[in-house]
Amino acid sequence: MTAASLFDLAVQFHRAGQVDRAELLYRGVLEQAPGNGDALLLLSVITVQSGRLAEAAALLERAVRVAPNNALYLSHLGDVYRCLGRRPQAVAVLLMAVARKPDFAEAVFNLALTFEEQGDLDAAAACYERARDLEPGLLQAVERLASLRGRRGAAAGVGPAATRGPESSLSAPDALAALGETLRLGGRSDDAAVWYRVALKLNPRMANAYTALGAIHADAGRFDEAIDDLRRALEIDRNFHVARDYLAAALGESGLLDESQAMYREAVALCPDDPAAHSALLFNMPFWPNVTESDILAEARAWNARHARPLAAQAAPHTTDRSSDRRLRIGYVSPDFRTHVQSLFTIPVFQNHDHRQFEIFCYSSTDKPDNLTDRIRGHADVFREVAALDDAALSEVIRRDRIDILVDLTMHMTDRRVLVFARRPAPLQVCWLAYPGTTGLETMDYRLSDPFLDPPGANTDVYTEETLRLPDSFWCYDPLTGVPDVSALPALAEGRVNFGCLNHFRKVNEGVLHVWTRVLAAVPRSRLTLMAPQGRARDRVRSIFEEGGVQLDRIEFVDRCGRLDYLRRYREIDICLDTFPSNGHTTSLDALWMGVPVVTLAGETVVGRAGVCQAMNLGLPELIATTPEHYVRVASSLAEDLEHLGELRRTLRDRMKQSPLMDGPRFARNLESIYRDIWRRFCAQA
Repeated sequence: MTAASLFDLAVQFHRAGQVDRAELLYRGVLEQAPGNGDALLLLSVITVQSGRLAEAAALLERAVRVAPNNALYLSHLGDVYRCLGRRPQAVAVLLMAVARKPDFAEAVFNLALTFEEQGDLDAAAACYERARDLEPGLLQAVERLASLRGRRGAAAGVGPAATRGPESSLSAPDALAALGETLRLGGRSDDAAVWYRVALKLNPRMANAYTALGAIHADAGRFDEAIDDLRRALEIDRNFHVARDYLAAALGESGLLDESQAMYREAVALCPDDPAAHSALLFNMPFWPNVTESDILAEARAWNARHARPLAAQAAPHTTDRSSDRRLRIGYVSPDFRTHVQSLFTIPVFQNHDHRQFEIFCYSSTDKPDNLTDRIRGHADVFREVAALDDAALSEVIRRDRIDILVDLTMHMTDRRVLVFARRPAPLQVCWLAYPGTTGLETMDYRLSDPFLDPPGANTDVYTEETLRLPDSFWCYDPLTGVPDVSALPALAEGRVNFGCLNHFRKVNEGVLHVWTRVLAAVPRSRLTLMAPQGRARDRVRSIFEEGGVQLDRIEFVDRCGRLDYLRRYREIDICLDTFPSNGHTTSLDALWMGVPVVTLAGETVVGRAGVCQAMNLGLPELIATTPEHYVRVASSLAEDLEHLGELRRTLRDRMKQSPLMDGPRFARNLESIYRDIWRRFCAQA
């Protein structure tokens, strides 16, 4: 008889109460199939019922080795450990069970029993409540909770319940917070939040739990709640620096730029040797009004002196073949070779590289590769997954690959690798795409730009790198989708113009809102669609418009959403209003692709001239304003000319396709020309 047939027969006898015959058959199954986890589990049930707990534990340990992610096996093993008096091990295994299956009421109930036996009565009560909430019909949880409450009430005059059993090395609140962290890192944020709150109920002084809750809220766009939780974390422990980092970001996302700036600067002051905190400050500076390019340069140089220069001094010289016309090895470094806005710009380049002249290496730090990762991989000669490597190790890999020109696509953005470039693993190093600006690195030789971001004759001494201008545009865009189609002009159907801004809200400062108030005042009955976080951020926006005499029913707020729904929103917008001093970059290209013109204000810093670049490449200089007053006139004049607006609606997508902004082969040839030119210069210097 096969193992499967034996197992089915064993289950029949087991259900019939003939446990002796069932046990023999389960053992027969295991002789044929030692890794049959279900046979091990059901045999363990029989051995528990007959008091053979050590044997049951051994059987379940075998089952868990076979299927380490099976929550049922883990729950049973944890309960057996509890019965054996091995409570610390029981807690650990039961936490693993809940981490695998957060809605598994039985595992939570077993965890509650274990805490109760350890004397962690508050933790036990919290877990019984959670088990009851997960499975209201679990009467054992209801009964144990009632019993426990009675015991705690009777003991109220004696002293507080224990929060750590004598055998446990980890307190119940810490253990439950660790469970929350496991769930959060596994992408189960809602379940994680439940356990963080349970931990905080047991110990309200856990800065790490408040920080994690704040991070969960921020990821979900609930920035008011995030700010509140992160402030609580810092009230508990001012030196819990990760909370300050999250708080600075959440304040910025809510449009509280002054508070955000203060928090970023405080983070650097308190942790001067933390390059990540310093990079976060440097990346965010261009969003803040009244920050000059000289201010950014000074901070970038300070970053270099503090974090990069000591590494650069240790870099070994390169023994490079300086043949000027040979095939070059180009390395691109990024954590965003995946579904990310960067792919809208890297794919058009990668799919058009001349592999006869250039050997393309990609160093990917993404921890969540997807279909776009595979697509990019297909365009590379060599694609290396390097997320597990630290900066020093990655530098050695690049050096062994004998890369000629190394390109940084991230600069000081999240998951940056600038400290790789500080070690100079390649003889020539270039930064591009993350944002037009400067890294501050003395080891970064060049930065890419264009004639509109950095006009000829403009001061490029505000960058530590030498500026190389692509002839047309810093960006080459591909929406990577043909949908949705461009809609008819909404104003024709509605009888009023709808302005819109779907930019990142940290770019929407008070000065921008005041100018938009004047735009709406200049165009009667017009409306504004604005992407903004729910809560206090929207209240502040309403207050500014109300003070400017704009009725609040003319303002429509929208939430963040998936890319396709985001693109569909442009079908309801007639004219986009750009932000300043930091213009829209990808967002503006998306709007133009959807047939929506973008009114932009040319700025004093390079990030404020993105709109100029895009408008000029489309042959639409009339969309560019030079002062706030001019901006109001450009927007209102465009709104009054529905015929011209309708023509733009019908033609912008084709205009985009025919422009340098979407000419991948042209962009790739221009980029390769720059690579070859700087390589020849390098060879000539020898």
